[in-house]
Amino acid sequence: MTIGIVDRLRVERLVWTLDQQLYDLPRARRIATRREVRANLLEAAADVGTTEALRRLGGSRGLAEQYLVAEFGDRPRWSWIGAAYAAGLTPLLLNYLLSEATNAFADGVRAAHGSGTFAYAGVAYLQSAQTVTVSGSDVQLSGGAWTPLTYAIWLLIVIFAGRLWRLFRRSSQVPVTASDS
Repeated sequence: MTIGIVDRLRVERLVWTLDQQLYDLPRARRIATRREVRANLLEAAADVGTTEALRRLGGSRGLAEQYLVAEFGDRPRWSWIGAAYAAGLTPLLLNYLLSEATNAFADGVRAAHGSGTFAYAGVAYLQSAQTVTVSGSDVQLSGGAWTPLTYAIWLLIVIFAGRLWRLFRRSSQVPVTASDS
């Protein structure tokens, strides 16, 4: 039985979805898994049809969980993807919030005084003091760097989002698998 373009796209969709759920696997293992699943699905689709092959597979979520359990065991795992998202998105959010606070201060200064140079303490504990110079519609800012507490908060968010404490699990807590015995 030949496989049409629509059926190939259905197989590729499942393989892509599975791949997105396997990002915690080592890269080479993930690529090998993707190729294996694609080859098996195409072979099964040629034998029994694509709809039946996909139905028998049972969905990408369950299959991904089986691969992850086979690789890491049946215990809670860390997530490099979660840590990467937190590491990238947290500074964006913090910088946005801190800059909005500074902009609000500059708008208040402009509305109350028109122009001049003003000191702004910044958001307490999160950023250093700033100098805001307002001249007409021009606003210049200096200062406002992150404090060590802000960096510590960022690090904690990355650790919690990625559940990275699970990396340091004692070896006595790791279950014995069939391949270990």
